[in-house]
Amino acid sequence: MQTFADRVIEFNRDLVYNGKLPDGFQVMNPFVDNPETMIVMGKFYHKYYNDNNQRKFIIGINPSRNGAGVTGVPFTDTKRLESACGITMKSARTHEVSSVFIYDMIEAYGGTEQFYSEFYINSPFPLAIIREAKSGNWLNANYYDDPKLFESVKDFMIESLKKHISLGLDTSEVFVLGKKNTVYIERLNKTERMFDKLTVLEHPRYIQQYKSKEKELYIDKYLMALSK
Repeated sequence: MQTFADRVIEFNRDLVYNGKLPDGFQVMNPFVDNPETMIVMGKFYHKYYNDNNQRKFIIGINPSRNGAGVTGVPFTDTKRLESACGITMKSARTHEVSSVFIYDMIEAYGGTEQFYSEFYINSPFPLAIIREAKSGNWLNANYYDDPKLFESVKDFMIESLKKHISLGLDTSEVFVLGKKNTVYIERLNKTERMFDKLTVLEHPRYIQQYKSKEKELYIDKYLMALSK
């Protein structure tokens, strides 16, 4: 019998985006680009999800190229993967701002084993999106940064959300990270009726970048929402 971990690993292994994208955007698939990503991602899910317990769903935007875009684990850079989860990634070393807040919050919640036994984090577009800047550099992008981009990936997002739900998620209340993200998830939910209630939480990147002095207040807000 497949466990929750087995289903997540299978979902990630089969992940591919073949749809169109507007000019200047690309999708990064770490599960194809780096063989070690599959290995460390598998270790993570077998460590924390090797059961068939139902979990609550925390919905991000899409992976960053320094977080899940490398490790395959949402909101987890290689530093936190090693220090908090005990899993070392040898082929990459990354620091991701959102990961710092998420793991401080997880520690306050009771630690990784407690938190991941109750929650599953992922994104409606579960692969990293990058866009080309005028300088020629490639930067992180969000699925909603361009109307044409959203229209291009919308069907894939709906399909991905439904696959996430099928892993074994509680759909009575989901926690959406980021106010703008919530606008789009609400739009999809209105037609697809996937979730009963959406609870909005500020995005970890916003907190770390702009509200770091109030970080403990935001951690308390997360704990209050997630502990209901």
